[in-house]
Amino acid sequence: MSTSESSTIPSPETVVARARALVPTLRDRAAETQRSGRLPTRTVDEMREAGLFRVLQPKRWGGYEMHPNVFYDVIIALGEGDMSVAWCYAVIACHAWQLALFDDRAANEVWGRDDGTLVSSSYMLKGTGTPVEGGYRLSGTWRFSSGSEHCGYAFLGGVADPASGKNDARTFLVPRSDYRIVEAWNVSGLCGTGSQDVVVENAFVPDYRTHRIADGTRCKSPGNEVNTGALYRIAFAQIFVRAVSTPAIGALTGMLEELIAYGRVKTSAATGAKTAENPAAQQACAEAMAAIAEMKLVLHTSMDRLYSAAEKNESVELNERLLYRFQSADVSERCLTLAQRLFKSAGGSAAYDEHAFGRRLADLSVGRLHAANQQDAIGRNLGGVMLGLGNREPFY
Repeated sequence: MSTSESSTIPSPETVVARARALVPTLRDRAAETQRSGRLPTRTVDEMREAGLFRVLQPKRWGGYEMHPNVFYDVIIALGEGDMSVAWCYAVIACHAWQLALFDDRAANEVWGRDDGTLVSSSYMLKGTGTPVEGGYRLSGTWRFSSGSEHCGYAFLGGVADPASGKNDARTFLVPRSDYRIVEAWNVSGLCGTGSQDVVVENAFVPDYRTHRIADGTRCKSPGNEVNTGALYRIAFAQIFVRAVSTPAIGALTGMLEELIAYGRVKTSAATGAKTAENPAAQQACAEAMAAIAEMKLVLHTSMDRLYSAAEKNESVELNERLLYRFQSADVSERCLTLAQRLFKSAGGSAAYDEHAFGRRLADLSVGRLHAANQQDAIGRNLGGVMLGLGNREPFY
């Protein structure tokens, strides 16, 4: 364990409180983070010191191995400060959970010398893994590797032996020495995530540093032999998709809090009307508050169900897992719609950069674009299965 972090495991409440304590700083730093186009090193260091990256990491590797809801509550808290920070934290901290599913030799390579080592990712199946003795030769170019400059390894998506026609989709674990980071993150939202491109050219990846996506779906991964806790017997998709939708709950919560503070004192320069007396603003605030409470409840309830089933070694049926996938994707859609109403009700002055409203809206818009947040396609698949058609979604 790194010297900046305690060797004792804090309570879940303490971990979430540590995340929440960072919110004022993250808000103050958000405009700077956006302009720089990357997560500041000091922000990453503060999350390290708070132990936040250890929430899903196995205890046997210096982690806290906590219930997934602790992880998601931390994401929400960080999102109240800055969605870019919440997004990077969510995907990077989630990787400690997936690394526990790999053959334990992979975890030893990453955490054997420093159990605070972080892993970035791009799961797009852009890599080609050509079989060689002992593993694969991997080549490819990936986009959207959030927070990559702060990480010592990367999870990269690809197909093992594509010539076989078996569509063996895997995650390849690659050390920083075997890939290049190419600065290409010029975007309209989530600017601070620094989600750069990653390039690999003919790097050797041992077989034990690969993870079959199908194994994660079946909850039958090599790491399950040594990481036997219920946390690691939840389907990969169920943990990951919530990592990329939950930052939106935090961002919407932060935007609502900022609008309330703004609206209590704001008077329109054009009409002299008080924002607090505007029926549209009142309704937008009420609906956002109710939706946030509902989305948190659904998140916690579904994760409680998945965790409980894992504890009992019970399977969770396809329709239920597809429902959870849709509920996750629906979060981004709902948060964006509610944020647009809040933005509109704030009036013309809300457009100025001195306020966070525009940045919040842009961040939510870009977060909605993630493949796991495509509410319409995921919803149509769920509806089709309910109506007797075959499932078309492999990631559940």
